[in-house]
Amino acid sequence: MELIIPLDGQGKTPMYEQIYRYMKKEIRQGNLKAKSRLPSTRALAEHLKVSRSTTQLAYEQLLSEGYIESVPCKGYFVSAIDELVEVQENFPGTFVALEEKKVKGDAVDFSPRGIDLDSFPFNTWRKISKNILVDDNKALFLNGDPQGEYALRESIRNYLHSARGVRCSADQIIVGAGNEYLLMLLSLVLGPGKVIAMENPTYRQAYRVFVSQGYQVIPVDMDKSGMDIRMLEGRERKGLSQAGEAQIAYVMPSHQHPTGIVMPVKRRQELLAWAGRKEGRYLIEDDYDSEFRYKGKPIPALQGMDREGKVIYIGTFSQSIAPAIRIGFLVLPPALMAEYKRKAGFFSSTVSRIDQNILYKFLTEGHYERHLNRMRSVYRAKHDCLMSGLKPFEATFSVTGEYAGLHVLLAHKKGLREEELVDRAQASGVCVYGLSRYFIHPEHNPYRSTVVLGYANLAEGEIKEGLSRLKRAWEIQD
Repeated sequence: MELIIPLDGQGKTPMYEQIYRYMKKEIRQGNLKAKSRLPSTRALAEHLKVSRSTTQLAYEQLLSEGYIESVPCKGYFVSAIDELVEVQENFPGTFVALEEKKVKGDAVDFSPRGIDLDSFPFNTWRKISKNILVDDNKALFLNGDPQGEYALRESIRNYLHSARGVRCSADQIIVGAGNEYLLMLLSLVLGPGKVIAMENPTYRQAYRVFVSQGYQVIPVDMDKSGMDIRMLEGRERKGLSQAGEAQIAYVMPSHQHPTGIVMPVKRRQELLAWAGRKEGRYLIEDDYDSEFRYKGKPIPALQGMDREGKVIYIGTFSQSIAPAIRIGFLVLPPALMAEYKRKAGFFSSTVSRIDQNILYKFLTEGHYERHLNRMRSVYRAKHDCLMSGLKPFEATFSVTGEYAGLHVLLAHKKGLREEELVDRAQASGVCVYGLSRYFIHPEHNPYRSTVVLGYANLAEGEIKEGLSRLKRAWEIQD
C-alpha cells in the first residue's frame, strides 16, 4: 500500500504528528480498512522523504492508541475496531472546574485542568471491558465490599508501595468515586468541629468540601519549602486567623498545586513532628500530579516516612488515566481505619464493581504502567516545547513550577497585574489563568502578577501558536 500524505514542511505541527493525525483520520473514516497492511516505517519514510524516526514516532503513537497493530515478521496492519471513538482534538474549556468564562473556538486554551485524551488507550480499555462482561458474571451486578473490591485494593497497594513508597495493607485502602467523595467520607471519620490548615494557594475544590462539611479552614502561607511550619505551630501569626489552632494539616508535598513546590525532607520531618506532638493531629497528604516528573528521580510519598500513624493519604486516577474514570483511593492509618468501620463502614461503595474490575485488569496486566510511561513521554515533549518557547519571555517573566506536573507559573518581573495579563492574552485569542483563583481568599493574594499556563491538552503546534500570540499580547522581544 502506498499512502499519499500531504505534509507541510513549513508548518508549525511536527511531521510525525501530521502523519499520525492523517492516518488516524483515515482509519476513523474507514478509508484505511481493517486488517489492511501498511507500509513499513522505512518504506513510508523513503516515500514521504522524511527521516525514519519521524515515521516511527507516528506509528508508535498509532500503536499505543490501538489504531494499528504490529505482527512479528509480517509488518503493520490496521486494527479491527468494533466501535470507533471520536475524540475532539481541541476541547477548550473541558474539565476546567474553576473557569467561568467561555473560551472561543479558535482560542488557544492553556488550561491547567486538562489532560491529553488523544493518548487515552481506548482500544485496551474496550477489550478489558468486553472480556469482563463476556462470562455473564452476575456477581458483578451485586453490591460488593464497601471499601472496594479486595483485588483492586491489593493492586493499588502494590502500585503505591513500588512507585510511591507508601506503607500500608489493602485493608487500609478505601476506593471511592473521586477525591470530593473521599474527603466527605473522611469528614465523617474525623468527626465534627475540626480546624484544618491548608496551604495557600491550594486545591480549592478540597477547600470547598471542607467548608461544606462545617470545618473551619485556616490558610497557611507558603515558603520555599512548602507550608510555613512557623505559622502552623503558632509561632508566627499572619493573615486572618491563628493557624496554631489546627488539628489537621492538608498538604501536597510531592508537587504542590499550583506552585509546583517539592517539599524537602526537613520540612516533611517538621510536619510529622507537629502531628506527633498532640493526640488527634493528622496530616492529609494529597498526592496530586506526582506521576509526572521530567527531571530527577520520583519523590517518595510523605506517608512512607510516617511511623506513628499520622498521615492520611489520598490519590486518584483522574490525572493519570482520565477524569471520567472517577476512581480515587484513601489510605487511612490503623486508628482511623477503626473509626471508619465504626462510623461509615456500612456505606456501599460508590464505584461499580464492573469499573473496579476494569481498573484491576488495567493495573495488573501492565497496561497502567505502559500508559504512564507513554504519557510521561507525551507530556515531557509538550513540556520541553513550552519551555523552549518561553525562552524569549525570561527577560520579562520568571518561570517556576517546571520539571513536574502539567503547568508552569509566569510572574511578571515589573509587576504588571494578572488581570491585565489575562485580558491582553484573551484579546489575542489565548486563555491564561491568574494565580488568584487558587487562593482561599483571592483578595489577599500577594502574587498579583502571576499567571498559570497548562499544556496537557494542547498539541505542540498549538503551544507554539499560543506562545506566539502571547509574545505579541505582552510585547515580548526576541
